[in-house]
Amino acid sequence: MINFDLSDEQRLLEQSVREWAGREVAPRIKDLDREHRFDAAIFPQMADLGLLGVCVPAEYGGAGMDYICLGLASEELEYVDTSLRVIMSVHVGLNSLSLLTWGTDDQKQRYLVPQAKGEKIATFGLTEPAAGSDARGIQTVAIKHGGTYRLTGEKMWISLADVADNFLVFAWSDPEKKKQRDPSGISAFIVERGMKGFSSGTLKEKWGILAGNTGYFKMDDVAVPEANMVGRPGEGFKIAMFALDQGRYTVAAGATGLIRACRDASVKYAGERRTFGVPIGEHQLVKEMIAQMESDYQAARLLWLRAGWMKNLGQRNTRETSLAKWFATVASERAASDAVQVHGANGYSDEYPVGRFYRNCKGAVIYEGTREIHKIVQADYLLGFRHDRPTRCELPPYGATATRT
Repeated sequence: MINFDLSDEQRLLEQSVREWAGREVAPRIKDLDREHRFDAAIFPQMADLGLLGVCVPAEYGGAGMDYICLGLASEELEYVDTSLRVIMSVHVGLNSLSLLTWGTDDQKQRYLVPQAKGEKIATFGLTEPAAGSDARGIQTVAIKHGGTYRLTGEKMWISLADVADNFLVFAWSDPEKKKQRDPSGISAFIVERGMKGFSSGTLKEKWGILAGNTGYFKMDDVAVPEANMVGRPGEGFKIAMFALDQGRYTVAAGATGLIRACRDASVKYAGERRTFGVPIGEHQLVKEMIAQMESDYQAARLLWLRAGWMKNLGQRNTRETSLAKWFATVASERAASDAVQVHGANGYSDEYPVGRFYRNCKGAVIYEGTREIHKIVQADYLLGFRHDRPTRCELPPYGATATRT
């Protein structure tokens, strides 16, 4: 039976994140955004709240909360700014949950534990200059030499690229399968910033999420120990798709928070701004836009809550998470556009937050599966072209852990 009433623990987490983000980040976010400045001091504060390991079991240094809590944290963080939610997406969703499910116990001790405690920051490296939606188009290679793999390649549009310590990287480990574009030739590796031949940089020409760090990293014959391979040789593509399920979940919940932020800002402004002798909130077309935001918010929240409920049970949720991500991000784009419209000329100024919401929302419609990719996914399920079978790449149910050797 589905019950979306929040538990006491979930409500406390939601309220704690809301208060912290509203108190510590909201008053500064406009300046950080204007200055294109990422504040790394946010990390230890998030760690103190348990957010950097929110749904990682306590035995691995995490807070031991459930996957609904991960969604709640993502929604509350993006309510203030997308850059905060991005940290949850890449550090927790894409990287740490992949290690929790696919990593060996040694990898969990060496990497997951310090990440969950916030002692190390982690990110995810799949996208390349010539490979986005088509993950099989990556060119990074991993050539085995004895007990190491030598990685060479470049990853692009990587969140936290210039500040992270650990990187979950995907590369072709089978040259013949690379020629055939057979994804079973892709493997996953943990790369550390200090490894010789590794370098990174920040992209400075972004249009949105200006208070977040986005960049690239390069690997020039980086020697990675065989013990740092996550999963078995050739399982990298499966791991990447698994990771995207978790990242998309946080994006869906975050976009829901952005819809709510647009709604609240519009309601406030519609009660203050007067035209033709009355508050603009009395005009029917303004009411229509605000009503659409409320409808979208409620629907988006139910979609990501359903996906989170399935995660808690350890059920396959690729289809449900895809739908939640698609709907919530497209709805957030609509909400941000209408919020600017409600604000009129003032919406075109960064004196009001809605312009920032509008710039930030577009990225989520593109990354971790464009809206077009998700439309195809949903249609393929309905047409019978996708047949998800139970695999060992599902998240462990809440309260359990996955063990690999």
